[in-house]
Amino acid sequence: MATLSQLLFMKLVFNRLPERVPWAMRPVAKMISNGADKALLGPQITNHFAFLESELHKREWFAGAELTAADVQMSFPIEAADARVGFAGRLPKLKGFVDRVQARPAYKRALERGGAQTFLK
Repeated sequence: MATLSQLLFMKLVFNRLPERVPWAMRPVAKMISNGADKALLGPQITNHFAFLESELHKREWFAGAELTAADVQMSFPIEAADARVGFAGRLPKLKGFVDRVQARPAYKRALERGGAQTFLK
């Protein structure tokens, strides 16, 4: 989980880098951002999600037949990634995981108390 979260955070930072630098540096920042995504972040994130998808082919939750703390920890980075790029069609088991988490009464109560989550793109 920690590895995936770090990769997703780095991707977010690199994606936003070109808009955060002075206009004269934007072409260079865009090249750096694209290079990091192509050479490191994209392939690593793809590998992580392929692994997670394969794990959910074996069972409904990450640690077994019941929801556990592992699923709660995994829910945020997976939900954030789904909100940013959408899993439907490409990663159906991960999309199903997000849907199951969001359908839980405790999840709905948390949103009622804390408000809807907003994910940066």
